[in-house]
Amino acid sequence: MISAQELFEELNAGDEGLRIEAKRASDVGKSIMETICAFANEPDLDGGYLLLGAVRKGFDENGFPVYEPENIENPDKIQTDIANQCASVFNVRIRPQIETEVIDGKTVIVVKVDEAPLSQKPVYFEKRGLPQGAYRRIGPSDQKCTEDDMPVFYSSAESFDCSIVKGSSLDDIDENALSYYRRLREKVNPNAEELTYDDTNLLLALRACEKDKSGKYVLTYTGLIVFGKTMALRRLMPALRVDYIRVSGNRWVDNPDRRFESTIDMRGAFILLVNRALNAIIDDLPRGFELKDGSMQASTPINIPNDTLREAIVNAFIHRSFRVNQPIQIIRYSNRLEIINPGYSLKSPEHLGEPGSELRNQYISSIFHETNLAETKGSGINTMREQMKKAKLMPPTFESNRETNKFTTRLLFHHLLGKDDIEWLSAFPKFELNNEQKLALIFVRELGAIDNITYRQLNSDITTRKATFDLHLMCKEGLFELKGQKRNAYYVAGQEFIRLNSRADKENGKADGENGRANGLNSRGSDLNSRGDNLNSRDDDLNSRGDSLPLELKERIERLGKRTNPQEMEDLIVKLCDWNPLSLNEIAIILNRKTPSIRYLYLNKLITQGKIFYTIPEMLNHPNQKYTTKKKQ
Repeated sequence: MISAQELFEELNAGDEGLRIEAKRASDVGKSIMETICAFANEPDLDGGYLLLGAVRKGFDENGFPVYEPENIENPDKIQTDIANQCASVFNVRIRPQIETEVIDGKTVIVVKVDEAPLSQKPVYFEKRGLPQGAYRRIGPSDQKCTEDDMPVFYSSAESFDCSIVKGSSLDDIDENALSYYRRLREKVNPNAEELTYDDTNLLLALRACEKDKSGKYVLTYTGLIVFGKTMALRRLMPALRVDYIRVSGNRWVDNPDRRFESTIDMRGAFILLVNRALNAIIDDLPRGFELKDGSMQASTPINIPNDTLREAIVNAFIHRSFRVNQPIQIIRYSNRLEIINPGYSLKSPEHLGEPGSELRNQYISSIFHETNLAETKGSGINTMREQMKKAKLMPPTFESNRETNKFTTRLLFHHLLGKDDIEWLSAFPKFELNNEQKLALIFVRELGAIDNITYRQLNSDITTRKATFDLHLMCKEGLFELKGQKRNAYYVAGQEFIRLNSRADKENGKADGENGRANGLNSRGSDLNSRGDNLNSRDDDLNSRGDSLPLELKERIERLGKRTNPQEMEDLIVKLCDWNPLSLNEIAIILNRKTPSIRYLYLNKLITQGKIFYTIPEMLNHPNQKYTTKKKQ
């Protein structure tokens, strides 16, 4: 067992990680138990250590974190509580090793959790059940499990895409899609054996169809998704489509009555849908122009490379979760393109861009790889970064969110430190910023916020520790302001940023919101950086059960008891969010419920079902985050 002193040395050399978690631990709350569950579950991790009574005080001059002991007042009670809960709250008993040590005269506790035997996995909170009650250790954080995590614990489980689709038949296959596969495959390998098969045997070889118990051929999800007719897809998987949405400005839907400029709903066999989605984007991308002195001809600047767009689309197609009944969304803002697919990345966000893939849909992925529609070595993200760099554009950023079960690829229509940016950055000379910090300023100007993972994606060579240090320095200078904690931490514009940005705009003769980039900071205003604005004020009429509520809602709320039917509560929350965009706190106050129960029992489920959505989806933990309904267009 590693000593507390050794754990402090490791923390100060590299911060928290896969096998070490530091916590204050004034009591034994759910956070400690979730970490214990994650350490016990994570395959091949060999368990992990909690160091209780450790606090990060900041960074030294070399950028290393500084962790110091903080005395635990009642160590005996803490140890007893941990042991008792480990023996009672999970589906199996966990027996951690617990030791008390004194460092610099202060009492700390070391908890070693062994990895559970395969026969006992997954370990989960018995009251919550599976999959929500199980946790995994992903990077330095504990993540709630989803259905996609369950095959990790059951080695015999097959991927979802080879499951049989009830009610399907070979008549549901689009012959054009199958012919297109043959043409693409022949280009890659003219001698491929499967090209000699008839259609039925080809589908069998691709695991696109199987015989059911009666001996009849039926499609698997691979066959339906990759080769299915549009009518069959609408009948059997009605939510399986790609929505191309054009939004005015750089923010998702300010006005619920004027939600989109335009939308295109695309359905069909996925192997045919790649080019259709790509063409929809290319045809609609903004085409800037530059008229040089003495020239009569305007030139079009470099735009997002087609190969980058194709890679982003294909990644969304083959890595999405088909267990979630939601479409893929391609959203074109005035300053960026976002491709959002259901299903978080199975690969830890810390390792995105590294060689190797973790496949959610192995048979669908194989078809796309064999036809060269997708890269084959897990290097697609690095390829996209290199292509954007060659085009002198901002690097792509990626956001994987397990709570909402979504993955977002974000491509900015922005040249890498162009002339306008250099002029704008001239307002920040005294800070001696490095290139990544300059790009971070531009990123926050465009999108309103940035987090550690996104900062590292601005340069794939940056380590987690270096990113944390750089961002910490920018907070000290007043350029950024930290919001949230640990894995939920992110950074918004600080007061010095706002002051210098305003001065830069005045010097360049630009009024707020009129600089042609629809920059996020000016369009949203300084409310990004304050919790004290009217949106979050607790004394306005949205936060009470007063006369401002419609009579029907008011009466339904008054009838609520302590125990309410979940369906009734969900319906009421949807109607409240349809009446007005509301924050988590506002919903909880109106319904006289605690915020954790509203979030975990209702909001997350309603978001997953597509019944409500975030008003600021680009930063889910934003202090001004609200929930609203999505009206059909």
